[in-house]
Amino acid sequence: MAASQINLTKLTTQFQRSPRSSLSSQLGAIAAQGLEMVYQSGTQSFHALRDINLEIASGNIQLLMGPSGSGKTTLLSILAGILTPTSGNVFLLGEEITRMSRQQLSQFRLRNIGFIFQGFNLFPALTAAENIEVILKLKGRRAGAAHKEAMLLLEQVGLENKAKSLPQDLSGGQKQRVAIARALAGNPQLIMADEPTAALDSQSGHAVIALLRNLAKEGGSTVLMVTHDSRIIDVADRVAYLEDGVLKR
Repeated sequence: MAASQINLTKLTTQFQRSPRSSLSSQLGAIAAQGLEMVYQSGTQSFHALRDINLEIASGNIQLLMGPSGSGKTTLLSILAGILTPTSGNVFLLGEEITRMSRQQLSQFRLRNIGFIFQGFNLFPALTAAENIEVILKLKGRRAGAAHKEAMLLLEQVGLENKAKSLPQDLSGGQKQRVAIARALAGNPQLIMADEPTAALDSQSGHAVIALLRNLAKEGGSTVLMVTHDSRIIDVADRVAYLEDGVLKR
């Protein structure tokens, strides 16, 4: 896929937002305070994360890097509200999600977070378009509007001709682009991605990097990525390194 196949102008125009409130700007879009994650196995305990403190400003691209097993995906999952930390606090868009009920957290994630999974997590019985439409319907779109928006998102990642394809008929890179389009459905303020370029060739990877950069700088989204891809470092605002569950700047 050539970079030109992703329509950055249309996409960033669609996702432009009003300026954030001064309070949200002061707090940062994402903030973690004293995060600890401890797993128990019988009498043994394993510290996956140790005293993590992190703040990410609105509209920034933040990378989390480090060796396998360092705690990157665990930290990303906690910041996205998928996992609950053993201790510590997480604030997203000025709200403390670690104090929310399960139902409140589910609704907050649906409204505000687009998550790109490393394993794609596409519904195998749904087409590419339907995988996006289902999220839009959960966000309150009517069927016709959800289909129209899903088609626009697929066009913007260069996959409009694969709208009716099932995941089993897509390549790894195509599945990743559907997952990215789904994460952007409904204009989330936060985009969290676990190895978003891992399944992409060099050309497609550069196109996705450009897309995420434009969403942050033109559309105002805040992007947090776990990655081993050194190509992304040049477009990041900040890079943090995890080693043995400890955050290193």
